[in-house]
Amino acid sequence: MPLSLSERQDFLAEPHVAALAVAEAGRAPLTVPVWYAYEPGGDVLVMTERGSRKARLIAAAGRFSLLAQRTEPTYRYVAVEGPVVAVESATEAELRALSARYLPAERVDDYVAGMVAGTTDLVNFRLRVERWLSADPGT
Repeated sequence: MPLSLSERQDFLAEPHVAALAVAEAGRAPLTVPVWYAYEPGGDVLVMTERGSRKARLIAAAGRFSLLAQRTEPTYRYVAVEGPVVAVESATEAELRALSARYLPAERVDDYVAGMVAGTTDLVNFRLRVERWLSADPGT
């Protein structure tokens, strides 16, 4: 059964590890797991290294899709698709906020320090949701 707009937004706002898919010429779409941030009614934020394959493909395609799912009963998923509406250099504060969505509080400082030391240039891609696809077959 499809979810209502409010149910889709609330589910997407939860900290699921999502699958990001982006077109790649001559190949199947690149599909990779990502952390993301979303607040109901807003844009989806994905952070990655500026020079990564994922970043290059998102920049070239100008759009991507994201799938968040829950696999334990009841199974539920929300998929979104849309254009990239902003590309911005990521700040350490944004990295910290994103990390805090997914990691226990006691691991955030070490994770952020390691990322800052090992990554030269993080970038945020913001997706404006144009299309939703969702289901909760257990309802």
